[in-house]
Amino acid sequence: MTFDDLFLDDILLKAVTGAGYVTPTPIQAAAIPPIFAGRDVLAGAATGTGKTAAFVLPILQRLLDEKSESSAASVLILAPTRELAHQIQHVIELLGREIRPKVVMLTGGINVGRQHDLLNQSCDVLIATPGRLLSMVENKAVDLQQIELVVIDEADRMLDMGQGPDVMMSLASIEHRFQCCLFSATLSGHGIKLFADNVLKDPEHIQLHAANAQTDRISHYVYLADNHEHKQLLLTTVLKSAECQRALVFCNKRERAEELTEWLQSQNLSAQVLHGDFDLAQRRQRIRKFREGQIKITVATDVAARGLDLPDVSHVINYDIPYRGDTYIHRVGRTGRGEQHGTAINLVEPHDHQNLERIEFHMQAQLPIRKLKGLAAKGKANRALMKKRETKTRYVSKALRQPPATDTPQD
Repeated sequence: MTFDDLFLDDILLKAVTGAGYVTPTPIQAAAIPPIFAGRDVLAGAATGTGKTAAFVLPILQRLLDEKSESSAASVLILAPTRELAHQIQHVIELLGREIRPKVVMLTGGINVGRQHDLLNQSCDVLIATPGRLLSMVENKAVDLQQIELVVIDEADRMLDMGQGPDVMMSLASIEHRFQCCLFSATLSGHGIKLFADNVLKDPEHIQLHAANAQTDRISHYVYLADNHEHKQLLLTTVLKSAECQRALVFCNKRERAEELTEWLQSQNLSAQVLHGDFDLAQRRQRIRKFREGQIKITVATDVAARGLDLPDVSHVINYDIPYRGDTYIHRVGRTGRGEQHGTAINLVEPHDHQNLERIEFHMQAQLPIRKLKGLAAKGKANRALMKKRETKTRYVSKALRQPPATDTPQD
């Protein structure tokens, strides 16, 4: 399939070619036709598969086809974080440079008065985070009655962040039927199903690059560590390897991330920390340094990394193994973007074995164990895990098939 087969306007085809797109990605080929047809869409696609363009191109085609005399927006895009909202805006500007759609951002970190002024002007597309949008809806600062298409991006992240009620209350203010498209890296779990059932009507189901699939673009490995000091040695060995060009290292807690960053810096490694305590300006500065290659290693928490689009990340390293399988998918999705190959490495101490089992059950795949010369694990617990694998024992117990109720991403 080519972009010509999707019946895009010549203006958009020119923009697509200029942006370096050659052929539609699977999510674009699957999602664009039903969106054009006016159907609701429920799409599961991993980070880095081109899902933003999958809804931006139909939006731009709609703006070309249906010239509106109204000054109010006809399209609403909801994103869980302001960073993701800015990335969506960038894609709209890139692909719509010949159309020049008028986009208004409603997110935290931007002066509310300035956003009020922008809303008083003509607008085609609203991009908003749920909390700020609901606040402005309740204060009657924004009118959604002209909205015809709603896109909810990274819905699973919204639910993780507790934004589901804000989304529902905002959409409830729209008094007419509207087309709705929901995109999520994972479609598993009762929460997503309930959320989708409440906002979608007879949707087209699309499941590509499922959360439990090991894509060809990412190699997953486990390195067993006997203790914390052993884990540090494994980490520095990986970071200093020639293959590791730029690494995103995940910790489960901000205190742990700060401690690890200080230790890496003491080892003369170019490292910085990124967590939820930083304000927007600080976060942007650190992300810019990482993108531009001024910093090789960013140690992050899940809260800080939500919605980040970081190109050319060669390695994602789980220094702390996440509690949930879907969190693992979001983490490793920061590498192997587009056509690039990525590496996901998990540093596993004995107390991490249960979390590793949850991840493997979620992915329906056993992650291969790799040994570094002279740094192989020797502890009894790790030897027991190796023995289970060697005998092909099914070690994923029923008790681990669902994460504990208290397992939530923390910062």
